[in-house]
Amino acid sequence: MRLEAITWDRLRDHLADRLLDLRPADDSPWPRVALDGAPAARPGELAADIAEALRLRGRPSLVVATEGFLRPASVRLEHGRQDVDSYYDGWYDTGALWREVFGPLDPGGSGRVLPDLRDPVTDRATRSPAVSLPPGGILLLHGPFLLRHWFPFDLSVHLQLSPGALRRRTPEAEHWTIPAFERYAREADPADTADVLVRADDPRRPAWRG
Repeated sequence: MRLEAITWDRLRDHLADRLLDLRPADDSPWPRVALDGAPAARPGELAADIAEALRLRGRPSLVVATEGFLRPASVRLEHGRQDVDSYYDGWYDTGALWREVFGPLDPGGSGRVLPDLRDPVTDRATRSPAVSLPPGGILLLHGPFLLRHWFPFDLSVHLQLSPGALRRRTPEAEHWTIPAFERYAREADPADTADVLVRADDPRRPAWRG
């Protein structure tokens, strides 16, 4: 796999410019973009940077984090706090993401997206109001395991970490999650599935295939 060295600033600008011309395959007025990666790869930071670059280009966007759609702790921790299979298969409320994020952005949808459902720290409902995304506005959804749910993304970006980098950059208390990302790499093959691949082993020197 041949990757090209790039800076984060150039990557942000390349992606923002590409999104300006993105046209959804299903004629939705709202392009939908995945920033997929383990928390250690910091996909949320790239999503925020792209959103700011789009703002400077006059294009609205909405950044949504999948951690705002965690299932209640009583459900996701049913098999313990460090159950790898539960983390991989059951922590994120994909039904709510379909209903509250993707559904409103279908052709003929309202464009009113719920940005989150549950506070990941307090485990309480956020009661956040829906946000109206105007036609042409871009959804930037970030989080792990995004490319295994058949979500209707118009562009997907995967932030890849080598096994060594994943272990180095994941806090020790969260090392139990690493087998879930190894399973994701085997089963979903996000490095080949994604439209854009970013190797983020060194946080100062990314490389990419666009």
